[in-house]
Amino acid sequence: MPVENIDPAQARALIEQFPDPETGRPLGTMGQVKSVAVNDGKVAATIALTSHSAMLWGETRHAIRDRLREQLPGSPEATIEIVELVRPPEPIGAIGLTAKSVIAVGSGKGGVGKSTMAVSLAIALKGAGSKVGLMDADVYGPSVPHLLGLTGQPMVSNGKLQPVDCNDMPVMSMAFLVPKEEAVVWRGPMLHGAITQFLRDTAWGDLDYLIIDMPPGTGDIALTLSQAIPLTGAVVVCTPQDVALLDAVKAIAMFNKVSIPVLGVVENMSYFLCPDNGKRYDIFGNGGARAKAEELSVPFLGEVPIQIPIRERGDAGQTAGNLGDIEAAPYFERVAYNLVRNLAMDRASAPPLPTLSVL
Repeated sequence: MPVENIDPAQARALIEQFPDPETGRPLGTMGQVKSVAVNDGKVAATIALTSHSAMLWGETRHAIRDRLREQLPGSPEATIEIVELVRPPEPIGAIGLTAKSVIAVGSGKGGVGKSTMAVSLAIALKGAGSKVGLMDADVYGPSVPHLLGLTGQPMVSNGKLQPVDCNDMPVMSMAFLVPKEEAVVWRGPMLHGAITQFLRDTAWGDLDYLIIDMPPGTGDIALTLSQAIPLTGAVVVCTPQDVALLDAVKAIAMFNKVSIPVLGVVENMSYFLCPDNGKRYDIFGNGGARAKAEELSVPFLGEVPIQIPIRERGDAGQTAGNLGDIEAAPYFERVAYNLVRNLAMDRASAPPLPTLSVL
């Protein structure tokens, strides 16, 4: 197709109309289309996206390229380069936490792999390029530090607790403050104070995501969180068998009662694929979480099988490693992708916000 038959202005308009995966606003609204050029019948463009949507950068690149090929004459080749747009989070809640999305990971009962899921979700988001913090709100049974192989005690600087660093991911847990052989025996007000302090008095920095590992069950920490900060939503983890699903339904009801949106359900320990013969064993049944999610009109984020390396890495405190070096990585990454994509779709379908003038 001759170059003169492709209008650069038309190409730019098509790109500017594409929604930003973080805000849902057209890319042109905030000047995120940096350049558009047409040479030899090919389109080359540079757009700026935030690290909050890093999980969706590849998908966005392909979607814009396909839009140009479908709507420009001659179906030209298109190259889309993505550069990072720095858009710091606004302080949220009365405590002023600077995080764009705060996501609680909970379950109706213990023993379903909730903490492993919270840790793996945080690592998957960080591995994609997002700025992630991880808070262990399971005060009675904190296991995040063990899964990550973290020790030490947070220091205090400028009146703020300095979280323990895990490969540039800030982590805070009661396990850093109480000897591991001691039990935490606290009533509600003390729990409330500890959770609020973790949120308010920890130097989290600017985050795209703060992942909160909730305690199992339907205790009052969810109420504390709902009062302290506007959560983006919650992810509920369960296993396929009926007894676990009953408790997962209670967890969903709890989050609904305290006005925390349920972002999705994850079926953990979905099946076991024998490494010796490749045969699949549905130890706890299969598909129960997906069916229950559909019944309750809650998104299903994915399933994660039982895999021995997941348990081995957790026991050895090596979960902090790159997910790419374990067989289960695609499952955790798919859960993270579905979560971020659902958030983007919700924002794209929301009523448009008023355009602010930039001084």
